[in-house]
Amino acid sequence: MAKISAAANLQLEDQFDRQKKFYKRRVDKALGRIPKGPESPFGDFPENYVRPSQWTVIPPAMGHASPRSAQADLGLTLAGQEGRGVTMRLSGSAALTPRMSARGPNKLAQTMQALRAEVAKQVEPGSPRSPREAYTARSTFLTPRSAQRVAEAPPKAGAFQRRPIKPSEFRRFYDRGDLPVQVQHNGTGNKIAWKVDIDKLDYHHYLPIFFDGLREKEDPYRFLAVEGVFNLLERGGSKVLPVVPQLIMPIKTALNTRDSEVINTTLKVLQALVLSGEMIGEALVPYYRQILPIFSIFKMCCPSTFDQIDYSQRKRSNIGELIDETLEIFEIHGGEDAFINIKYMIPSYESCLLG
Repeated sequence: MAKISAAANLQLEDQFDRQKKFYKRRVDKALGRIPKGPESPFGDFPENYVRPSQWTVIPPAMGHASPRSAQADLGLTLAGQEGRGVTMRLSGSAALTPRMSARGPNKLAQTMQALRAEVAKQVEPGSPRSPREAYTARSTFLTPRSAQRVAEAPPKAGAFQRRPIKPSEFRRFYDRGDLPVQVQHNGTGNKIAWKVDIDKLDYHHYLPIFFDGLREKEDPYRFLAVEGVFNLLERGGSKVLPVVPQLIMPIKTALNTRDSEVINTTLKVLQALVLSGEMIGEALVPYYRQILPIFSIFKMCCPSTFDQIDYSQRKRSNIGELIDETLEIFEIHGGEDAFINIKYMIPSYESCLLG
């Protein structure tokens, strides 16, 4: 049985997630967590274009600037972070009443309900120092002068909160047709097809672009970027070491998204990067201050299964275990200065070499 690649495994996980949470991708796009794609295969619509609909008639006076900037026709506006609004426009059959249909539950209604729940999670309580009503009086105990005021809970720091993912350079180059890759669709799974021999590629130009695509969460960008990175590292040899300084910023950007899926993929790529050639582990030591802060935040993210069995161990989706494995590989292949630099950034790390 052939081993499933990391990129193909991500595609399988997406198909499984669609059965449970089909609205997940729509909610992420509405909240700005992942970038939106073009409005059509030929690019975005003109600014003065109004999308026609057979169910609703929009007078010229009510025309919107563009489908993206249109306000919600049915008043479905949700308050997001920093006072900004998240709006969704309904047209066509979506403008009908969200009742049960013959095909089953209305997916739009469920999507909007999930969107409201996500927005409610992001609303943070006010700070005690803010000029708003940050204090509440307790009526159970009153002093002669004034009621005792109890400060509200302080706002969350948001260290584990997902950050918005901006469009990558890989997406821009792929949309322009500048990358020599394409998806080869097979019956058992997709593969990457290279239009040029990998040994003839300029690693200084292509490897940073593929690393920048690690933060993508939509196919075909994610599949081609992840599969392409592993292929380039596998056949790179001595051409990978001179490109290491150019890979730090794409790696840091991918880790700073604080998205569990992106972090898992980046950790696996970091392990393959260190093991792809000699002296690469030592070349990464000066850049630990850019890479390891996110490791320190998510190092203890190991969900406990108690007496149950974790059948997904083969997927290697546990962030805490992946971070421990990556740090051990860094120490083993990073030379004599690796441990002290890791210990400086992550004080809780224990050496795997020193007894």
